[in-house]
Amino acid sequence: MLAELKKTTEQKMGKSIEAFKGDLSRVRTGRAHTGLLDHVTVDYYGAPTPLAQVAKVILLDARTIGVSPFEKKMLQAVEKAIRESDLGLNPASAGDTIRVPMPSLTEERRKELIKVVRHEAETARVAVRNLRRDAIHHLKEALKKKEVSENDERRAQDDVQKLTDRSIGEIDKLLQQKEAELLAV
Repeated sequence: MLAELKKTTEQKMGKSIEAFKGDLSRVRTGRAHTGLLDHVTVDYYGAPTPLAQVAKVILLDARTIGVSPFEKKMLQAVEKAIRESDLGLNPASAGDTIRVPMPSLTEERRKELIKVVRHEAETARVAVRNLRRDAIHHLKEALKKKEVSENDERRAQDDVQKLTDRSIGEIDKLLQQKEAELLAV
């Protein structure tokens, strides 16, 4: 039972770290990559739909993303969705495609993005701590029901704490890398 609890806690913490990595990939660093538009949703006949399902997203060059809607009449809806996203992008239609140039980052914008990244990191840390709290709660319940001994429960709590420390350390490392990437000119 203890091994299963540790395993599921470790898996959930891993998922929290992966979610944080996904959040970091959405924060742009001045270079274009198609993953920037992954979370943009388009109003597709009244239903919010991910951009990748209504258009082909490609890199035109290092600083420009090209978006080609599968249906020509979706051009304005896709352009509007990109413009209204929280990315601060200004798309321009060019025939059947939409060109999305990446503006260079100003010092002010870099500092804003670092604040966003730090907030995302804190959210990830809180998620990991909540998983630790849940695991320790399950351990204490098992101890009350006399399913585990006090020594086993204490050892398992130490293992859960080590998992937590390792996960938070990885989140901090990812945060430092992203901050360095944002500050690099």
